[in-house]
Amino acid sequence: MTRILTTLMAVALASLYAGVTLADTAVTMRTGNGAVVGREVGDIDVFKGVPFAAPPVGPLRWRAPQPALAWTTPRDASAYGPACPQTTYPGTPNAGGYVGPTSEDCLNLNIWAPKGAHKAPVMVWIFGGGNVAGANSIPPNDGSAFARDGIVLVSVNYRLGALGFFAHPALTKAAPAGEPVANYAIMDQIAALNWVQRNIKRFGGDPGNVTIFGESAGGQDVLTLMASPAARGLFAKATVQSGGGWGTAPNLAEAEARGVALAQKLGLPADASADQLRALPVAALVGAGQGFQGVSPIVDGRIVTETVAQAFARGEQAPVPLIIGANSDEASLLPSASYLAYLANQSPTVVAAYPDVAADPAKLARAIFDDEAMGAPARWIAGHQSAKAPAWLYYFSYVRVVRRGKIPGANHTSENPYVFDTQMGIPNYADQIQAEDRAMAALVHSCWVSFAKTGAPVCRGAPAWPAYSPAGDQLMEFGLAADVRANFRKSQRDAVEKAVGP
Repeated sequence: MTRILTTLMAVALASLYAGVTLADTAVTMRTGNGAVVGREVGDIDVFKGVPFAAPPVGPLRWRAPQPALAWTTPRDASAYGPACPQTTYPGTPNAGGYVGPTSEDCLNLNIWAPKGAHKAPVMVWIFGGGNVAGANSIPPNDGSAFARDGIVLVSVNYRLGALGFFAHPALTKAAPAGEPVANYAIMDQIAALNWVQRNIKRFGGDPGNVTIFGESAGGQDVLTLMASPAARGLFAKATVQSGGGWGTAPNLAEAEARGVALAQKLGLPADASADQLRALPVAALVGAGQGFQGVSPIVDGRIVTETVAQAFARGEQAPVPLIIGANSDEASLLPSASYLAYLANQSPTVVAAYPDVAADPAKLARAIFDDEAMGAPARWIAGHQSAKAPAWLYYFSYVRVVRRGKIPGANHTSENPYVFDTQMGIPNYADQIQAEDRAMAALVHSCWVSFAKTGAPVCRGAPAWPAYSPAGDQLMEFGLAADVRANFRKSQRDAVEKAVGP
């Protein structure tokens, strides 16, 4: 009987997240561009697929986002809009967890707002997927639980892959004077944040209390926004889930050379014009990448003026409170066939810092990857941010009950349903969730809610989470229980930072 009830609950919640609810009514809200008609779901007003910029198509492909066109007839906002172009697989989630329609006309956002809210904290979600996949509409990132707890949650789409990060001499030459180039995805995120500043008060949100948060590439983009002068003042707090922080970035000239090579691969001459580039079929641009290859911001000198590591090292990042952390099995991103090659590139000093797994190449490679890709950069970022504003460091190692002993740890992205408290709404997943899993989701979710409301994470049912300082080196581990740890993996992370850190 319990399993039947759980399954029925999951079906109901999955229907809600898909935009089809068992009982809802229309609700209208006016934006600066026109009225939108969403759905009232219990005590939450939900608006989906709301345009925040003009469609970046035709002559607007590879242009900074332009203002959304106004409409006079109320616009239906009851269903998610399409995701930006990416490789999808019928019936199977891609590397960004997305299954559904795509279109170049994809610059839309979703809003979950508590009914009757007034000056409520706002959180803006930037999804992950290597900046080549994903969408603002996947079930784990539904905003209902945040709205239930008094937060106005906004999730945004942004251009991906070669449409989101691309440079070419012809595009640079054709750009209007002073208009940024190359980082179109970051420009889209800034445009969405500007939309929030202009409109969120109408939905009960406080434009002066906006928290941006993202995971994986979305976390990397949050760090980029913290480092970008163009985003300054558009948010008051930030959280970064498995976002790294030490990555390099091509400069504009290097990115232009790559753009020329890509255009030639697609049949255009080296001196192709902007019009020729914009005439390329979108399917060809999406298919030009080989497999799942994430893309990163470009140091164009306008939107991205330096790498994240350079900005934080120089103290030039936004002085806002920050939560940052990583998972215990980020090495789920590392193909097993790459273990030996990965180890061959490690310095002896780094390898010597892992004596407990030195005899097992697979465990050794995974342990070093966990620290090098995410754990050590997160600690480094927290330390540098702590000189400007409070920062909190975490380590997520919780594995749901039915998976324990079957996987090495908390894989990359696995914290998302805990942050959003959405486990019961994920298809083919909800009937596996047990009371212990729900309790951990409630705890983690409460940390993010508290941070958005007050600027400090107070976690329900957990010890006090101390702000990070390099001297104290304390973090919160979300494991079988939540506990504060000091000098966590210190010798390993110190070795990694010394060998490969900025």
